[in-house]
Amino acid sequence: MNRVIFAFTLVAGVLQNASADPVSIKQGSVAGASVSSPETHGSRIAFDQTLFDFGKVEAGELIKHTFFFTNTGNQILEVREVRPSCGCTTAGEWDKQVEPGKYGKIPIQYNSAGNGGAVHKSVTVVCTDPSNSNAVLQITGTVWKPIDVSPPMASFNFGPDVQSNEVRVLHIINNLPEPLALSEVKSGNPAVFQPELKTIKEGKEYELRVTVVPPRNMPTMSTPITLKTSYAKMPVLSVTAFAAVQSAISAMPVQVMLPAGPLTNSTQFTVVLQNNSTNSVVLSEPKANVEGVQAKLTEIQPGRRFELNIIFPSEFQSPSGQAVEISVKSNFPQLPVVKVPVYQAQAAPKPAAASTASHAALSHPQVAIPGARAVPGSQQPSPSASP
Repeated sequence: MNRVIFAFTLVAGVLQNASADPVSIKQGSVAGASVSSPETHGSRIAFDQTLFDFGKVEAGELIKHTFFFTNTGNQILEVREVRPSCGCTTAGEWDKQVEPGKYGKIPIQYNSAGNGGAVHKSVTVVCTDPSNSNAVLQITGTVWKPIDVSPPMASFNFGPDVQSNEVRVLHIINNLPEPLALSEVKSGNPAVFQPELKTIKEGKEYELRVTVVPPRNMPTMSTPITLKTSYAKMPVLSVTAFAAVQSAISAMPVQVMLPAGPLTNSTQFTVVLQNNSTNSVVLSEPKANVEGVQAKLTEIQPGRRFELNIIFPSEFQSPSGQAVEISVKSNFPQLPVVKVPVYQAQAAPKPAAASTASHAALSHPQVAIPGARAVPGSQQPSPSASP
């Protein structure tokens, strides 16, 4: 009896397996075989690496690297843009279209001149991969300066009535293993910028002291200051000296920008006038040089800060060929009148109107009359005489 039951169970199991869905068996896992993955649709970008570390380089070296990628999708991959994060990093000619299964390349160059310390740069790759349309590549490393100057430039900012000499000190550090000698300090404009070199630690550390006489006739001025060095790769060390003199009264914004005219509504602008001098200022008589524009002056901080409210009426249109400006009188001898220019955008050109003759022809089309003849000077045909 037990043998009969065993045989019946065995036959039933075989019949159950035979009736199973053949498709399910084919796609399932049999004897360790893996289930096949669904096909990838669309284009796909896969980089061999997204991070490049160039290690440690000397400032001024050009770093070149090519990023390789593969289109793992089943449609053409388009690389539309390559956007470096700053001007010191640039992209070369990259592969703009890559077939499925093929590879492409994106060459990148980084200019380390002027940089120092740890560097982190990024490059955004805009492509047609729907899952990674803005892929990001990274470039890292360390830029080593053999000669370091801190701060990198001598900068001076003067008020309108401050004309005393000032000094800026720049520290020069030698990072080379051998001693560094500096000599022959020269200024591109010795009448304004006067440099002096001082040794702090022989061969290793120096101070560059720059004295400036404020430029009385120019709002800004800059010049190079050079030093000869004993370092063969950098025989001349150059730093920039810069000086700026503020205007006695500054306007913010410096100009008024109007939309294209004529204006559909009355428009108001506020300009802040700031006194940068140490002396108190008196402002008065605000006015526009065109009719219809109102100007009102309000003193916010006595002698220091003012608001100039300007109202342009509806239908305002800047007169053709005339510069529009708002003026305010000042008690400063060096700046008796403060002027704020007004600019108005140009209206888009209108399409050319159809000619009168064409309009008339469309409005009154001529109809041919059988047997009619044209009468000289007339636009309408005249019936011909009977034969």
